[in-house]
Amino acid sequence: MNPAQLEKYSRQILFNEIGESGQERLLSGSAVIVGCGALGTVAANLLVRGGVGRVRIIDRDFVEPSNLQRQTLFEEQDAKDALPKAIAAERRLRAINSDVAVEGIVADLTPENAVELLQGFPVILDGTDNFEARLLLNDAAVSMNVTWIYAAAVGSYGVTMTVIPGETACLACLIEDGENRTETGLEDTCDTIGVVGAAVGAIASIEAAEAMKLLAGKPEALNKNLISCDVWKGKFQSVRIRRNPACRACGRREFIYLHGSAQPEITMCGRDSVQIHERGRKLDLEALGRRLSSHANGKVRNSEFLLRFQVDPYEMTIFADGRAVIKGTKDPAVARSLYSRYIGS
Repeated sequence: MNPAQLEKYSRQILFNEIGESGQERLLSGSAVIVGCGALGTVAANLLVRGGVGRVRIIDRDFVEPSNLQRQTLFEEQDAKDALPKAIAAERRLRAINSDVAVEGIVADLTPENAVELLQGFPVILDGTDNFEARLLLNDAAVSMNVTWIYAAAVGSYGVTMTVIPGETACLACLIEDGENRTETGLEDTCDTIGVVGAAVGAIASIEAAEAMKLLAGKPEALNKNLISCDVWKGKFQSVRIRRNPACRACGRREFIYLHGSAQPEITMCGRDSVQIHERGRKLDLEALGRRLSSHANGKVRNSEFLLRFQVDPYEMTIFADGRAVIKGTKDPAVARSLYSRYIGS
């Protein structure tokens, strides 16, 4: 490390469990975060400020005003510009710490691209908002023998668990195995009961600490329990989850989410919206914008990252990879009909 780095990370180096050698490991380390919402922004901020040398952020979404209460890397202008979260996060984090190579990727993690986007990183952090995505993450990480950290928060409650393939229980052990299944309290969503930013901060901080333990060369310090906390009630709990030798994922190595040929439309957390996935499709957003602008009731906004088309009472946000978020409905059939009508099938 150079003198400037020794000064920048001096308080972290003073912590005996990290020290100068651990900080050097962090600076040469890397992590990938999937999802840059509430959990992802807090975790990314901590890792970048802590000097993790390379951080990749994968997110499919864009910034909205309702995000600002808890998604700590974004500001009002990002929401006004409907900036993709991965791009807004990359810009902010690069300004925070020039030591770190930050890479924002605007993409939806799918069975087709999961291995390509995640491989080469020694740790994967969960910033997603649905169990389909988490089980895909679990399949990919277990298949590649890579440690990943599950995390989720809703209301004032959150949970996190570090998954070490071949050593600890995986997410499928936790939620698919009847004997092991644990009450997580996460059946509700941010859309139904809301979320307190402090709950997100607590869980994402534990998640980031787990990643830093591994990257600083202290794998023996990793927590192997399911940790839960309720910041409103002041309750914390740590529960050992037994690994299931017959688990579909880490036992029998049946990676049905990774090998799946279809992904369902997902009603997205915090919005009256449905996302449509179109695999292998590329759209010319400029040409599409010209076509849609001729629609009598349509209002079109273009940027280099996305196209936003409003046709009352719906609003469609369209990405170059063919994805679209249809706001104003929770019915996948309605969303698919609108997609076909205005974008094409």
